[in-house]
Amino acid sequence: MENKRIIFSEALERVRHDILAMSSLVEEGLGKALSALQNNDKELAKTVREGDAVVNTMQLTIEDAAVILIATQQPVARDLREIFTILKITVNLERAGDHAVHLAKTAIKLSGKASFRAMGRLERMVKTGQQMIRACISAYLKQDAEAARQAAAMDDIIDGEHKKLSEEMLRLMKKRPELLKKALRFLHTSGDLERMGDHITNICEAIIYMIESRHEELNE
Repeated sequence: MENKRIIFSEALERVRHDILAMSSLVEEGLGKALSALQNNDKELAKTVREGDAVVNTMQLTIEDAAVILIATQQPVARDLREIFTILKITVNLERAGDHAVHLAKTAIKLSGKASFRAMGRLERMVKTGQQMIRACISAYLKQDAEAARQAAAMDDIIDGEHKKLSEEMLRLMKKRPELLKKALRFLHTSGDLERMGDHITNICEAIIYMIESRHEELNE
């Protein structure tokens, strides 16, 4: 039994390492997409999709490893909660990575066109999302429920920027109807980033469940 427990712990540690690597790739993809948007860099934007393919593969690899742990190692209740959390982390990280791809598509479509002042709001949303990813994965690795709550609280920043950007774009569309298409693209992108924050919040909720064995709704 002791040997089996050692094998389980070592396998779980490998999965944790892979989750850290996956989260770093998602964070990197967001950074590349933002840089492509800021600098009108279509080629950089195209590389984001390549990175997302790696993220998708990592999701499947981690999930397969988690299923094998359940099937072969007879995990106890606390272990099962962590495996459940691992599955929640991977699916929500993958979706956050999808939003990096959406941002890169915006960079390609707006390449060479004049920027709105609202670009600063998108930048703050992306950078806050990156901070949330780092903070929530750190909370998972440290098994720190309070740190998970603090990570989720940063979603208020993303929500606030999205609300302000939406209001600015609606005013702009009324005043400058010739900019309607571009304004709608910014509005859609902002909505994507707002949902990204929700996905990271989902991870934080799963971490709290793992540690405290209770469901807690964050950022209602």
